Amino acid sequence: MGRLALVGKHATLGDPDPAARVPGTEPASFFDFGTHVALYRHGVDDYAPPHAVDHVTHLRVLVGLGCDRILALSSVGSLHADLPVGSVVAPHDFVALDQPPVASTGTFDDHVVPGFSVPWRDRVVTVWRDADPPVVEHGVYWQANGPRFETAAEIRMLAGWADLVGMTVASECVAANQQRVDYAAICIVDNLANGIADQPLTVEEYREGVDANQARLAAALARVVPALAR
Repeated sequence: MGRLALVGKHATLGDPDPAARVPGTEPASFFDFGTHVALYRHGVDDYAPPHAVDHVTHLRVLVGLGCDRILALSSVGSLHADLPVGSVVAPHDFVALDQPPVASTGTFDDHVVPGFSVPWRDRVVTVWRDADPPVVEHGVYWQANGPRFETAAEIRMLAGWADLVGMTVASECVAANQQRVDYAAICIVDNLANGIADQPLTVEEYREGVDANQARLAAALARVVPALAR
């Protein structure tokens, strides 16, 4: 069996440990903790907005580091009021119809049938069931164009077909599919999407949700990552 890759950003992975940084990787966003590799998808020294993240290069490096499975962590907005801030969801499918195609990997046929890896996703859900916060085991993720938030009218349209809205997971999953790397995601609801609450979404509200979720997420990861890395 290969190695586990944990993919997220500062708010989901915590501050990077400089001593664990993998030398010679570009971008310099990979950290080797022995049991697993951590990738800060938006960068460490410089910030790459969601639409500029180079998922293909990330996957090539992860494969080179021996990773055969990814647990992706994603900050999302909820499209339904009954999925409140603080919820943790393991999406089972996604919509990304308006996204540009993921660039060729140059390794395998790009005409993959995309989607989360069912056996690996099942394992992630099983391990996460005993964590806090517990996982919502199904949901549809809609990847929207970043880096802006969506309008209330856009959210009304999305809510008829999906449960979560984010900006990275679907494209990242397709890049993993192209490289034959198992991929599952855990999505953390940091805000209700614009128009779902009584008041319009603000950036401050989103940041408050991120901050409020960090401690519980860190505790959950400390419990589940060792089990998933085996």
